Amino acid sequence: CVVAVGGNSLIEPCSGRGNLDTHDLARLVCEEIATIAQECGGGVVLTHGNGPQVGFEMLRNETASTLIPPDGMDVNVAATQGYIGYLLQQVLGDVLEERGLDIPVCSLVTQVVVDPEDPGFREPSKPVGPFYSAEDSGKLRTQRDWVMSEDSGRGWRRLVASPSPVKILELPSIRALVNAGQIVICAGGGGVPVARDGFKVRGIPAVIDKDLASALLASHLHADVFVISTSVPEVYVDYGLCSQKALREIHLDDLEKLLEEGQFARGSMLPKIRASVSFLRGGGEKVVITCPGSILKALQKQAGTTILS
Repeated sequence: CVVAVGGNSLIEPCSGRGNLDTHDLARLVCEEIATIAQECGGGVVLTHGNGPQVGFEMLRNETASTLIPPDGMDVNVAATQGYIGYLLQQVLGDVLEERGLDIPVCSLVTQVVVDPEDPGFREPSKPVGPFYSAEDSGKLRTQRDWVMSEDSGRGWRRLVASPSPVKILELPSIRALVNAGQIVICAGGGGVPVARDGFKVRGIPAVIDKDLASALLASHLHADVFVISTSVPEVYVDYGLCSQKALREIHLDDLEKLLEEGQFARGSMLPKIRASVSFLRGGGEKVVITCPGSILKALQKQAGTTILS
C-alpha cells in the first residue's frame, strides 16, 4: 500500500501562513498508517506533499537573502523532505511504540529525474506557499515577478514549474526497505527534481507534483492499492455548484470521461485524478481518495472515493 498525504493536511488551516508544529495533525494519519502496517506486517510506503511548506521555505530564503546566500529550489524541496519526514517518522514511531509494535520506520531523501525540456518549465502550474488576497497577489506579480493563480476559491497562490516525474533514483533502496517489512517515508514533495548531466546528477529549480511521483512509485513497487489523502473526504463532480455530487465508487473509463469534460480543478483535484489514471493504467487495481481520519473506512468502501481499474 502506498499512501500519499497532502502537504495542506499538515498545516493548521486557520493559521494564515501555516505552522508545522502539527503533531496532532500528523497523528491522525499516522494512527491509520500504523493500523495498515499492523495488518500487513509493515511494508507500507508513505509519501507526502510540500506545497505550503516549500513555499514558506522559499520565502525564508528570499527574506534572508541580504544576509546569507539563498538556496536553490531543489534544496528547498530537500529541506522540506527532511523536516516533514522527521515529523512523520517521529509521530509514527510514537504510535507504534504505544501499540507495542516493532516495525521500523525510516525517512529517505528521494531524487526524481525530470526532463529539462518538459513543457512544465514553460508554464508554471504547481501552487506553493500561503494563500493571498487578489490585491496582494497583484502586488506580488509586480514586485517579485511571481506567476500567480486563483486556487479553487481559497485565494491566490504562487505557481512554480512542475515537470513530470520520469525516474525515481532511490527506487532500489525503497524496494529493499519495503520488502524487509519497514514503513518507508519517501518521495516527499514529489521528490527532489534532478536531471542527468553526463555521469553527474544536478538539481533542477522546480517542484514535482507529489501525486504523480507517488503514482510512479506505486506502479514500480507493484502496489495493490494507492491511497491519496487530501483535504476533502471524497471526489466531487460539479464541485462548488448547487449540483455538486460526491463520487463514492467509479471505474477508470468513466473517470476518464469526467476528466475530458474538465470536471477537476487544476492545482487541486486534477493532479490527483491524473495520478490515479496513471497508476491504474500501469496495472494498479484500486485507488482510494479521502481525507485524514477516513482512510481505514475508505479502504473498506465505507467512506471516500474508490476508483477501480
